[in-house]
Amino acid sequence: MDKPRLIAVPVEENLGLDSRVCPHFGHTPAFALVELDGDQVLSCRVVKNPMANNHQPGMLPGFVRSLGADVLLAGGMGPRAIELLESYGIEVATGADGSVRDCIEAYQAQGLRGAAPCDHGGDCGGHHHNGGIS
Repeated sequence: MDKPRLIAVPVEENLGLDSRVCPHFGHTPAFALVELDGDQVLSCRVVKNPMANNHQPGMLPGFVRSLGADVLLAGGMGPRAIELLESYGIEVATGADGSVRDCIEAYQAQGLRGAAPCDHGGDCGGHHHNGGIS
């Protein structure tokens, strides 16, 4: 039997499994951390992103690693973030949308796999609203 996995999902607010996925990894206000054992969700907690108001390219993958994540499910992210996360042994899948629950279900159904970098040109520095985290 496999050990439980910890899945990190960038989120817009602190609503547990009902939190909305933040469309861009580098500008997320928080991460939902979902402990998954096989197909069963064991727990979900939301952790603030300490760099939310001071985005520094290359720093967030280290923070995700420090959380103990095995997998990161994201809407979009730059190629450098993908490269760093994978170098830490973290599985990355992009294209996540909807709620954390939706993303976990898609991941479990093998419908969310593989990472494709954002193609926004430059540093992929879109500006997204940081709301709802307290």
